[in-house]
Amino acid sequence: MFRTVEELVGLAQDRNLPVSEVMIQTEIETTGKSYADIFSRMADNLDVMEKAVQRGIHEEIRSHSGLTGGDARLLQKYLSSGRSLSGDVLLDAVSKAMATNEVNAAMGTICATPTAGSAGVVPGTLFGLVRKLQPSQEQMVRYLFTAGAFGFVIANNASISGAAGGCQAEVGSATGMAAAAAVELAGGTPSQSAHAMAIALGNMLGLICDPVAGLVEVPCVKRNAIGASTAIVAADMALAGIQSKIPCDEVIDAMHQVGRMMPAAFRETAQGGLANTPTGKKLKDKIFGQAARSSVLDNR
Repeated sequence: MFRTVEELVGLAQDRNLPVSEVMIQTEIETTGKSYADIFSRMADNLDVMEKAVQRGIHEEIRSHSGLTGGDARLLQKYLSSGRSLSGDVLLDAVSKAMATNEVNAAMGTICATPTAGSAGVVPGTLFGLVRKLQPSQEQMVRYLFTAGAFGFVIANNASISGAAGGCQAEVGSATGMAAAAAVELAGGTPSQSAHAMAIALGNMLGLICDPVAGLVEVPCVKRNAIGASTAIVAADMALAGIQSKIPCDEVIDAMHQVGRMMPAAFRETAQGGLANTPTGKKLKDKIFGQAARSSVLDNR
């Protein structure tokens, strides 16, 4: 069992195992379930993620509020034009992160990683890397175990809740998890995964949670997109040998401290940030005004 990233990396190094295997063994010890059962359940999660990604980039998805939908497909179309500035891998990951969150906003089935509002970063990053790395299904499932290991540390030492710690605790955590997992998927070391996590999360500190109209749509969908891009860049930095000057566990502690100090208006209450802009308020009035009128008509 591990509680910190330092302990996680230490176990992996001492046993000469990837982080994913340490997490699997931890699950076996904790739950008493077999290796096959644990691996199969995570494979099921991978299947849910893939279906959400595919639905988001191939179907006409619109949320009930009308705030989100169609942007993942729009980005895929732009990607196919060959005119993108950021490159195929990065933009594909961004599109697939958005696809997942658009499906979530449309009440579709997703896998919370670590939350529904941040569900696009981990699968978006993974499926954005598939064409380049061509991983086996086992490697893709292991990617999720690695992400889960780092998420486990955050959940036990800080927070993954936007209401408790702002969006840094949701999309920030997901971004760090994806960065760490991408490093292992690309053949990096446990230590490099930790540095990727620290770099990614360290650059998400202070990110507020300010959902327009209180819905997990704006700016949530696009924040997942940026999270996926940050995860890949952080992974590349770590794979290049770049290290975070602040240890990963200290970055997590800093995120927790920032979250505790963050005003309530910036913690999922929709009272500050983008939710409190003139346009944000107008969108809220439009959405809930329509809902109220529909309710009155339905009750006649």
